[in-house]
Amino acid sequence: AVLLFGFQILMLVLYPKLILPLFNKLSPLPEGALRERLLALGERAGFRAAAIEVMDGSKRSGHSNAFFTGFGRFRRIVLFDTLIAQLEPEELEAVLAHEIGHYRRGHIPKRLAVAALTQFGGFAVIAWLAQSNWFNPAFGFPLGELAPSLLLFALLSGGVTFWLSPLGNYFSRKHEYEADAFACEVMSGAEPMASALHKLAQKNLSNLTPHSLYSAFYYSHPTVLERTEALEACHR
Repeated sequence: AVLLFGFQILMLVLYPKLILPLFNKLSPLPEGALRERLLALGERAGFRAAAIEVMDGSKRSGHSNAFFTGFGRFRRIVLFDTLIAQLEPEELEAVLAHEIGHYRRGHIPKRLAVAALTQFGGFAVIAWLAQSNWFNPAFGFPLGELAPSLLLFALLSGGVTFWLSPLGNYFSRKHEYEADAFACEVMSGAEPMASALHKLAQKNLSNLTPHSLYSAFYYSHPTVLERTEALEACHR
């Protein structure tokens, strides 16, 4: 578990520098008004990055997004070229403020901690199953053999984790609301973020009105209408 978690942390550092450029072209955001606005937003929000880059996401789809990767001086802000084409500068600021909100509200270390605990728990369960008298023999494998237990756990654990996914999605949606509230605060109003959400939902062909039970079970993000209502309440 320690080795796996260490590898994942290492990949968070290496991914933006070595792996992402293999599949997409990353270019520095050109000098100009937009770059100045986004840099000023980062200063205002207490977030500094080594670079702001534009990714050619349009070569595969019209999907748009913004994110940051890496840690410390390796931290980089990445904007899809489709996002820049679809949104006004103030809306781009709001989307970036939302992403910064995840950082400022401590969502990244919280998610890493949950991932680490989940991995430790998963390996503990595998070790227990490998030594149990019923698990491996039930599938025709020798008692105490770890490799079959790993394989069987990978094949069968989805039947359990599927029913736990609403819990993870609940906390993910909670983090999205918190990041939206941060964007509302930094932008001194709800309109830029709400407008960006509606445009992105339209361009990404999102379902605006899914059934509440379906979205509660499957959605890691609140619906656009739910987020808009929360933003308006935040502004008031």
